[in-house]
Amino acid sequence: MKTEKLTARDNFTRADIFLSENLEGFTRSAVKKLFDGGVLINGKQAKPSSPIVAGDEVEVTLPDAVEYSAKPEDIPIDILYEDADIAVVNKPQGMTVHMGNGNFEGTLVNALLYKLDSLSGINGVIRPGIVHRIDKDTSGLLVVAKNDAAHLSLSKQIGEKTCKRTYLALLEGILKEDNGTVTTYIGRDPNDRVKMAVVPPEKGKLAITDFTVLKRFKEGFTLCRFDLRTGRTHQIRVHAKHFAHPVVGDPVYGVKKQKFNLNGQLLHAWRLQLVHPKTGEEMSFEAPLPDYFTNVLNKLQEI
Repeated sequence: MKTEKLTARDNFTRADIFLSENLEGFTRSAVKKLFDGGVLINGKQAKPSSPIVAGDEVEVTLPDAVEYSAKPEDIPIDILYEDADIAVVNKPQGMTVHMGNGNFEGTLVNALLYKLDSLSGINGVIRPGIVHRIDKDTSGLLVVAKNDAAHLSLSKQIGEKTCKRTYLALLEGILKEDNGTVTTYIGRDPNDRVKMAVVPPEKGKLAITDFTVLKRFKEGFTLCRFDLRTGRTHQIRVHAKHFAHPVVGDPVYGVKKQKFNLNGQLLHAWRLQLVHPKTGEEMSFEAPLPDYFTNVLNKLQEI
């Protein structure tokens, strides 16, 4: 058990809403369970419905994290490149990258533990080798570290924006601009902790995405290329929704009625550019669009 102390910067109608917005990784339902262990406002016992006033001191007892060790599983995965230091994988749509949120089997990590002879240990037993991630229903490229030195190098490249990640997405509607840059702050949606949203600067992290229109279609869709300057959770999906052209098939941020029979968003991590952590060689990888994506494009008529 550990205790965390928070100071409210704004007024909140309920203590559980305040905690769900200020405790990373806790859903609204998980937050309510924290009140069983004790939540104090200015030293007094609080309820989920207790109001919060700016300046209040909130003390919450957090349960110890339960850490599971990922187990190797013989799951087919597409490894595009591998050497003694790194591996580049083309992740399929529908596969979770690592354990969490009830996913303890069938993840990319389970498959990597079976296929590769080693993985970095910096991210612990749940996420060995994982330097960056892509969403479960997003397909495409990610690089995996096979040792800690490679992990540190790749993490530094991502942090310094020298590791370049390019995505392709089919968007709802016709974009008027041929290219541009979206700059916002992204944080947890105050109304739904499962979602991310564009929020005020003090409540989020800077998110910058460059976009380029590749094709426009008569049926009312636009194929776009996205280049990430930052790597926030759901960044492209949130930015696409923000400029009113959500990713086709997105079950969280997209339109309710889908024209196509899809299992997730048409968003693909297409190109990955990095510097090899040991040799210093500049490397570039591309993964072709998956069949379900190209099948949709083949049904559309270009303007």
